Amino acid sequence: MWNYSEKVLELFYHPRNQGVIEDQGEPEYAVSRGEVGSIACGDALRLHLKIEIASDKIVDAKFQTFGCTSAIASSSALTEMVKGLTLDEALAITNRDIANYLGGLPEQKMHCSVMGQEALEKAIYNYRGIALPEHEEDEGSLVCTCFGVSGERLRKVIKENRLTTAEQVMSYVKAGGGCGSCLSVIDDILASCHFPAGMTNLQKINKIQTTLESLRPYLQADGGDVELFDVENDRVLVILKGACGSCASSLDTLKGLIEERLRQEVLASLTVEAV
Repeated sequence: MWNYSEKVLELFYHPRNQGVIEDQGEPEYAVSRGEVGSIACGDALRLHLKIEIASDKIVDAKFQTFGCTSAIASSSALTEMVKGLTLDEALAITNRDIANYLGGLPEQKMHCSVMGQEALEKAIYNYRGIALPEHEEDEGSLVCTCFGVSGERLRKVIKENRLTTAEQVMSYVKAGGGCGSCLSVIDDILASCHFPAGMTNLQKINKIQTTLESLRPYLQADGGDVELFDVENDRVLVILKGACGSCASSLDTLKGLIEERLRQEVLASLTVEAV
């Protein structure tokens, strides 16, 4: 028997925002969807977002899920969390934010919060016309063929949640929980995701540059861009270009997206400032 928080049980017995959002053909709004998981593997989630085009804000969110108590509660929580946020603010939500909103989840059920974060990212990327890397059809890039989990996805979840063991990886993305033949590869990826304690300044700058490069495609999709200017100890100085430098939500982009991502990917003590 799992030990669920009161919030999880509340949203399981009385889920909010369950259902679909139909496209009503309103010119000022767009409807986008993100779908993750597989019924064959036990969990699946389809997230619907209604986006006000002019403000770039999510004005409504609904979900359909095939899953357990945690999947229903996590999906319901996510739809409550994203309403009223800009897309950049929503992209900064992590699976741990979803779990925190619920007052915690059993570690064996954390994959439900991961599923929610991934559905959100897919829905926003679909709206922005950004293609996510698809590895499921490429057997060579899959680490866990039982649950269709790629190495790239594993690294992202390991870093964001600071996982250290294969058992934790199973709880968050199920990888390794089938035939078990990929467990040694998962151990190798876990080892590669942890930076040496004595990371040099050059290594840090290179990692910052690589992370900024990974953010540029969806900043560019909104008419913006970012460029590294300098690094002074833990201060990262960047130049926001185009729409990123002139829009009203530029501070949200700087702190909620760029700084948050650099803290997750490089060093938790980093701060980001625009010059």
